[in-house]
Amino acid sequence: MDNNIFKRNELLAQTVIKGLASRNMTGYYAKDKEEALSLALSLIPEGSTCTMGGGMSVHEIGLVKALKEGNYNFIDRDQMEDKRAAMLAAYDADVFLASANAMTNDGVIVNIDGNSNRVSAIAQGPKKVLLIVGMNKICNDVDGALKRARNVAAPTNAQRFGLSTPCASTGACFNCKSPDTICCQFLITRYSRHKDRIHVILVNDTLGY
Repeated sequence: MDNNIFKRNELLAQTVIKGLASRNMTGYYAKDKEEALSLALSLIPEGSTCTMGGGMSVHEIGLVKALKEGNYNFIDRDQMEDKRAAMLAAYDADVFLASANAMTNDGVIVNIDGNSNRVSAIAQGPKKVLLIVGMNKICNDVDGALKRARNVAAPTNAQRFGLSTPCASTGACFNCKSPDTICCQFLITRYSRHKDRIHVILVNDTLGY
């Protein structure tokens, strides 16, 4: 990575981390995927029950693989026949893993969901929420974060899942009411009432969508 971009990301991350702290959330900065993985594992005690609600970034830093191979109780929704049971188990998990569709530079987190299992678990339930967020997802304000979530993350995920939505075929949000829409619930996390519950690792890389 260009050294100037690296420095820019490092400085911007410190601003985001201060914003998160002002919102009763904890932020960290990792210079690469390897450091992000090491940091994430340091925040997850061995023996913890962990699960996730999607999030390519969690896979991209190698965290899912490490949890499956390590001394953790990882609830893998993709491997369970009863998907509903797997989703419900998330609410009582020690650690819930996810990413963000977008974040503001002062620490507001924006997520859009189709089934709401991901956004509802971020909002309430699991003892700890750990978000892995690439610096490519940082926006200037909530309006910009919502636009990114709707016009970048949602169309890309709709294409990834092979859904029949206008955004999947055009790459832009049409504010649709398609049966396949994944923009059903919007969660804007501007403050955490419970200190030490929400942790965000900002990664100096392009992760997820």
